Amino acid sequence: MAQHSFLYCGEWQNRSLTDQVIHVIRGGKVVWSYTNPLRGELGDCTMLPNGNILFSRQFGASEITPDKKIVWNYDAPPKTEMHTAWPVDGDRVLVMQNGNPAKALILRKSTGQVEKELVLPTKNPDGVHGQFRHIRLTADGHFLVAHMDLGKVVEYDAAGQTVWSVEAPSAWAAVRLKNGNTLISGNQQGYVREVNRKGETVWAIEKGDLPGIPLLTVQEVSRLANGHTLINNWCGSRPQAEWPQTVQLIEVDAKKKVVWALQDWSVLGPATSTHLLDGKSER
Repeated sequence: MAQHSFLYCGEWQNRSLTDQVIHVIRGGKVVWSYTNPLRGELGDCTMLPNGNILFSRQFGASEITPDKKIVWNYDAPPKTEMHTAWPVDGDRVLVMQNGNPAKALILRKSTGQVEKELVLPTKNPDGVHGQFRHIRLTADGHFLVAHMDLGKVVEYDAAGQTVWSVEAPSAWAAVRLKNGNTLISGNQQGYVREVNRKGETVWAIEKGDLPGIPLLTVQEVSRLANGHTLINNWCGSRPQAEWPQTVQLIEVDAKKKVVWALQDWSVLGPATSTHLLDGKSER
């Protein structure tokens, strides 16, 4: 675990929706852990500049301090789920509210108000759990949405008009890179693809590309400052007895060579969201 300092969380880590744990790892050791007292699986975790941690918890989103005090909380309405909680700035949070209808929301923490609401299409309005995982805002304020159930990534402007889209089966996350391309993860399809503005795949890793390391359910992906890519390789849907055989985090270079792999089940569970704490990765 010593390759990076990082914040780590995972969905359904103990095959339940209670006692889900967030970890901070520094110098190869777990230096801080937090057990979420509220029901729901963890899906999007970020350490803020002030040291607080913002996270989604399936049935809402929360922010906690390093001494584990909840300083902000948003509960999802009944029959909805939230798997995105992304800091827009010091006071605003982007959340994705799966539901009927599904809504991307920008919330203002200081007032509790919804500043922006964008209704999004879904394949199955009542299939709430399978609609979305991560969405993000681009630098120009557009919504970059991985439509997991529709199998595509769409960029919407502030008015909700489509400005760019690409087919992406089972898209779990999409990250707009500084070079203008979009990095996409493929959930159970087990891929990572970098796509340009023309919709062309310019770099990809597929299920069988990493010798000795099967890609299972690819969830969050990050692009590091050195050009490497970090993959969260989730295995929570497999029999629990098989979990220790899984490599949770995989860092690959541009030539698809594995330069770091984390396989440590002594404390950590399945990998969903990993925030490298050097502040230089795009996720």
